[in-house]
Amino acid sequence: MKRTIATLLAATATAGVLAVGVPALGAAADASTAASAGALDGLRQARPFLFTYTFNGHLKVAGGNFTVDRRVYVAVKYSTGRVAFAKWQIARPHAVTPGGAVYVETTIAAPCAGSGNGYAQAYDEATRTWSPRLQVTICQRID
Repeated sequence: MKRTIATLLAATATAGVLAVGVPALGAAADASTAASAGALDGLRQARPFLFTYTFNGHLKVAGGNFTVDRRVYVAVKYSTGRVAFAKWQIARPHAVTPGGAVYVETTIAAPCAGSGNGYAQAYDEATRTWSPRLQVTICQRID
């Protein structure tokens, strides 16, 4: 059992070392360039990201790599740009999500059928950085 765990840990550590040396798309495949790029990645903040899921019958928008203890503007907009939901949230450390994390429950009904007629996006006020747009389906519950 101990040997199996040690073997798995060694394989994981080796895979982690190999992943650091992989150059970004469009970068030179030179080993020294890849090593330098990997060393610099730890010095700059990673780009913010979002993901969504359903909770309590609503769309929940969450994300990471925001500035910890600073404000983040989370918005869900129709493809036309009209705001369906928006809220300021403080980014907090989270055990699973890297950087400052936000978890926002919207008032938008979910899950629902349909195509992506909108997007979610978040703005880190401290770094003045927008997350990439994440396509979502905006539905209104008819009760």
